[in-house]
Amino acid sequence: MTRPTDIGVAIEAGADAVGLVLVGRSPRRIDMQRASELAVIARGRASIYLLVEEHAPESVAVAERVGADGIQPYGPQAHAAAVAALDAGLEVLFPIGVGPEAAVDMSVVPSGAVPLLDTAIRGVSGGSGRTFDWARAKGIDGAVIAGGLTADNVAAAVAEARPFGVDASSGLEADVGIKDPSKVTAFVAAARAAAEGL
Repeated sequence: MTRPTDIGVAIEAGADAVGLVLVGRSPRRIDMQRASELAVIARGRASIYLLVEEHAPESVAVAERVGADGIQPYGPQAHAAAVAALDAGLEVLFPIGVGPEAAVDMSVVPSGAVPLLDTAIRGVSGGSGRTFDWARAKGIDGAVIAGGLTADNVAAAVAEARPFGVDASSGLEADVGIKDPSKVTAFVAAARAAAEGL
């Protein structure tokens, strides 16, 4: 999320968490000051996750400075950052790329982290807007699924994968980095209705 209004819409719709992107290559990237300002709006109303690509100590320091509940680490230091964050009492959404064929490798997920299953695309760290075969996530306890989710397909994803949670970004935008309130509201409603129907 990049704007206070987007945070407000997500919370009003009933979202349990919001993500703030600090990854340098992302078109949704915000700076530390903006992340801190947005975190103040969400604090106590939704969990706050920082998408980071820092070395382990820096990831923890950034999360603590912003006041985030947890991190979603990317890059070559992702595992070390996740372990450091967990040791510091932060929550971790640990991204795992799901390709078309290879088995989902859960052994890479640090103990205590929540696996975040997203479409594997070479050279892309999440945010691709592409789905994967949700049946591949079925039976993975406590997983959050991401990748191309929208208000139109989230119910099918929940029914197929039976995840702990769902995560969406580009599918809820009016423009890059700008959330569409009607899409956010419809997405949360559809996800909750599907989960209640399980």
